[in-house]
Formats: sequence, structure tokens, C-alpha cells
Amino acid sequence: MATSLGSNTYNRQNWEDADFPILCQTCLGENPYIRMTKEKYGKECKICARPFTVFRWCPGTRMRFKKTEVCQTCSKMKNVCQTCLLDLEYGLPIQVRDTGLSVKDEVPRSDVNKEYYTQNMEREIANTDGTRPVGQLGKATSSSDMLLKLARTTPYYKRNRPHICSFWVKGECKRGEECPYRHEKPTDPDDPLADQNIKDRFYGINDPVADKLLKRASTMPRLDPPEDKSISTLYIGGLGDTVTDGDLKSHFYQFGEIRTITIVQRQQCAFIQFATRQAAEMAAEKSFNKLIINGRRLTVKWGRSQAARGKDGVKDGVSEMGTRLDPVPGLPGALPPPPALDEEAPANYFNLDPSSSPAVMNITLPPPPGINPPPPGKKTVCDQSIILALVKLDTKHTCVLRFWPPNVSPLGSHGTTYAPTYDNETSRDNSLPVPGSSANGRPCRTRLASR
Repeated sequence: MATSLGSNTYNRQNWEDADFPILCQTCLGENPYIRMTKEKYGKECKICARPFTVFRWCPGTRMRFKKTEVCQTCSKMKNVCQTCLLDLEYGLPIQVRDTGLSVKDEVPRSDVNKEYYTQNMEREIANTDGTRPVGQLGKATSSSDMLLKLARTTPYYKRNRPHICSFWVKGECKRGEECPYRHEKPTDPDDPLADQNIKDRFYGINDPVADKLLKRASTMPRLDPPEDKSISTLYIGGLGDTVTDGDLKSHFYQFGEIRTITIVQRQQCAFIQFATRQAAEMAAEKSFNKLIINGRRLTVKWGRSQAARGKDGVKDGVSEMGTRLDPVPGLPGALPPPPALDEEAPANYFNLDPSSSPAVMNITLPPPPGINPPPPGKKTVCDQSIILALVKLDTKHTCVLRFWPPNVSPLGSHGTTYAPTYDNETSRDNSLPVPGSSANGRPCRTRLASR
């Protein structure tokens, strides 16, 4: 039931009169010189339906005018801003804050119970200094790690932008640059963030912004301790030039005895070794993703042993520091693995066609001069008695075969070369037929040459 400001004076002692609103830094704006209009009992609170003092102001240039939406009693009960209804300490929706603190503050919904509950909260607020929250929220002792990770540390002034011009969307806006609304394409109407309700946000139910933040919190990275129990060293990255070993010691000594602190100025990092593994685990748990020293947010990771550091220094294109390494153009790829050796495979020294006859494939070369032939009846493989170094076919159709005795190093000797030539001579003196070395069907003879 709407309450009149004139003749109806019923319960007017509960109407709220304030001199300044309860606002967050984002809603207040970045302009330090701000002007507000104040209207006593201008509207009724959207939660408790009681008249309250309405404040209206512009948070900055090219921003929309904002005003208070709920009374200060409802704002103090939940410790939220009177305009955006976000928590004043963390800048998060009420549903996210209550989930992180494990608080169940059930505010009654009916009119009679709501009014009785509000009067009790007002008496409790009057007994405090007004700087601390009341109710179930005031009984929460410790903060949550999830809230510290999700908390907004800087104001988000982009939230104060004007709304989208509906005439521009339809193509009928004639104001041009003088239009106080935004000329942008609207978001998807099926987006859950497009349907927000101020009562759902106050009561902490069905808030699409809270659901989005809670899903983000469930997928945030965690710092799991390594399986090696001997590791008690933490890696601290992003030190810069302002963080010293004294600053690190003053922060980490609370978790346990510190054995050594090593700072690497070139990489702007430090290694802190604790005396016990329990102290290192506590320091990692309390400092991961929330360590800020001298205004710098530092990275906390577990140290690695020397063996693991050399093995996993660069893995899948990611270095130990967590940065992705770009591939260098022009470098050859990885070499293929060598083929498996088959001892029973025939020795094809001349790269002949495998479909050739076995007599041609398994030829036995004669020993070079100065080497006694093997005794009869003993099977000798060519690569065990002599070393074949080079087989090539030059432009003169000369097949050059170079051999070394087994007791002579190929690197320090030229060896003996057999050079079969192709001609029409019929002399067979000192000729040595080599099967498979004929060209164009003509017979060939081998001539001894020294190089």
C-alpha cells in the first residue's frame, strides 16, 4: 500500500531521513566534485516499502544519472550499496558473499514479518557504531579465500554508462551525437545477464551475475602441493624493483621458520625455503593468488627439484615460468627414429633392386692385394673381412669400389680402389669380373688403381 506524504501520518516515525547515502566507489563515480539532489521521502524502498530520502547525482561525464533504490536500514542489514546492492567490502553480489562465508540470512517476505524484522534490525543498528554489519553477517568471523580471489579491487566505472538508445536500434534516432543514450548494438536477449531483478539480488536467490561468478570460482586454478615431500621451497614471481628480501621475510615468517631467501634480480623472482614442509604448505595455501606486497600482485608456485626442473623445463612449448614459447621459423623438425636392425637381412651394398636374384644380392667380393683369402669351407661375410667405404658411379660410367683392411682406420688411409671400366677391349689379363656392374649389357673388367 502506497503511503501518502500529506494526510496519512500512520507510522511516519519509521520513515527514514538521511543526510548522505551509503554508496560504493563505483556508483559514486570518479569525479571528486559531485553534486547531489536530495528529496525527503521521495520514494518508497523497493525492499521494505517504507518512504526514504532519495539522492540523485551524475557519476561522471557521459554517464547516466543514478539514484538510491533502497533505504539505509536495508542497506545496513546486508552491508550493500543503496544503488547497485553489491557488497561494500568485496564488490560482489550478496549470493556470492553468503556462499563464501557460509551465511544463511533468511529475511522474511511477508509484509507483517518483514516490518517486525526491520524494526528489530534498527534497534540492533542503533546499539552499534554503524561501521560493522549486523545480523548473521556480523557474526561471520573469518573471510573466505574464494571471496578474496573474486573481489574487485578497483572501481568499475564502465557500469555507469548510459543505456542503449531504443530509437537508434530501430533506426529512428534523430539526435545524433547529442543523444544521451548509447548508440550500440544490444546484447543477446537470451543472455541470462539481461534479466536481473533487484529483489532477487537482495535476497540472494536466482541472481544471474552470482551464478556466473560462482561458476568462475569453481574453475579457478588451485595450487596443489607436490608429491615429493622433501620439497619445502616456494617460488615467488613478479617482484619488480620494489620488493626486497625484508618485505618477503616480514610476510612469510608468520607461517613458520624460514631457512633461506634467494632473490634472482635478473628474472625478478625469489625462492623461499622453509624449515618444514608443513610451513611451506600453509604459506602456499594462504598466499596463492592473493599475495600483494608494496602494491604488486606476486605469483606463488611450488619450487622444483633439480632433476624435475631439467626434465620439465620446457614441455609442450611452455617454459617453467608458465610463458608459451613461439616456434622459431626455419628450424628442421625432429629426426625420425632409426630403422630396426635385422641381422638376417641380406647385405645390399650396391643398392640393387630387392627383386634381383639371390646370387646377385649376396655377392662375395674378392680380397684386396696383400690379404690372404679365407680357408676353404669357412663362410666369410664381406663386411667382416673388409670395409666398404664408397660406391659411386661417375660421369665416365666408372664404378669405384674402395676397401680398407679391418686393422686399418678408414680416417687415416686412402685405401685401395678398384675401378672397373667399360670398353670394347677383349684382353682378360688382370681382369676381375664383378657381377651386376655391367652397363648397357657390355662386359666390364676391373682395373687396380691406387689413390
